[in-house]
Amino acid sequence: MQFGVLAVNRFFMPKTPEEIIRDEIRALKVYHVPDSSGMVKLDAMENPYRLPPALRGRLARLVEDAALNRYPDPAASGLKARLRQALEIPDGMELLLGNGSDELIQMLIMAVAKPGAVVLGVEPSFVMFRMIATFAGARYVGVDLRDDFSLDLSRVLAAVGRERPAVIFIAYPNNPTGNLFDAGLIERIIEAAPGLVVVDEAYHAFAERSFLPRLARHPNLVVLRTLSKLGLAGIRLGVLAGADRWLAQLDKLRLPYNVNTLTQIVASEVMQHGDVLTEQAGAIKLERNRLLQGLRNLRGVTAYSSDANFVLFRINQAERVFDGLKRRGVLIKSLHGSHPLLADCLRVTVGTPDENAAFLTALTQSLNV
Repeated sequence: MQFGVLAVNRFFMPKTPEEIIRDEIRALKVYHVPDSSGMVKLDAMENPYRLPPALRGRLARLVEDAALNRYPDPAASGLKARLRQALEIPDGMELLLGNGSDELIQMLIMAVAKPGAVVLGVEPSFVMFRMIATFAGARYVGVDLRDDFSLDLSRVLAAVGRERPAVIFIAYPNNPTGNLFDAGLIERIIEAAPGLVVVDEAYHAFAERSFLPRLARHPNLVVLRTLSKLGLAGIRLGVLAGADRWLAQLDKLRLPYNVNTLTQIVASEVMQHGDVLTEQAGAIKLERNRLLQGLRNLRGVTAYSSDANFVLFRINQAERVFDGLKRRGVLIKSLHGSHPLLADCLRVTVGTPDENAAFLTALTQSLNV
């Protein structure tokens, strides 16, 4: 009798995380966001400029009247109408909104993650493409860029033919390299793809080139945008544009009320003031050029041209320099060790003139130690 009780108790003992959680999830590292308190924060590609005081006052009054006791508009119809106009969405194309572009990437991959499904991307690129594919149980295949960070079309097309991917992600401009891939080569990939192709235009405001006008030409193309780089990172809003035949299916994966009331209010109002966002993006592009020149004036620094709001640069003993910058109160992003093509590479977000000057001073001091 006693043996029977012990056997039953042992049978019902809770299992450990190692026994329950998928091996590939346990093998992942947490996406680490470092503490930036008290530092010059140039690590996350944020717009360094706040909205003008008059617009912030307008937003405060709108938020004050918000019905926070009620669920938000589940379809975000008013916000979609504003975005359609502000982003110049082509006629006949639909919009799907997400809690940041990360949620939309997750919805895209979950929708296609049949057993054996492949997600294809180029490397190095946005790390969440690979991570979310792993979350969803899909197999991720990365195709290395050339040494100059350009697309290796023959290798990509060979991978497409071999893997038959359900979805392909291409960032335009690319993160973390900052460059715009040749649009003609991307079109070749779209034409060869057996499934969906997602062109991620997170940094469109600083490149001013887009695949949105090509949506009608390519029935397997969708375009991803975010408001984070425009100066609204705090409200988390992603936008996916494409044909209804795709978006109607993807919408089935969207959790109810995924875009909250405050996000809808703020984004709807700010998108009526496109001149403010355009002016800020212009200031960032001017500072990008100054920052790039400042980096190129330093001995031992190789700085790569950028069409985004950040600059990638290569330097000997990158980790030592990165630590030296942190000690001097400047936080950027170390990419050393993340991919062979990024050996000894660091990435700095374009900040205000004062922030960029502080970074260059700290970098010079760190190099001279």
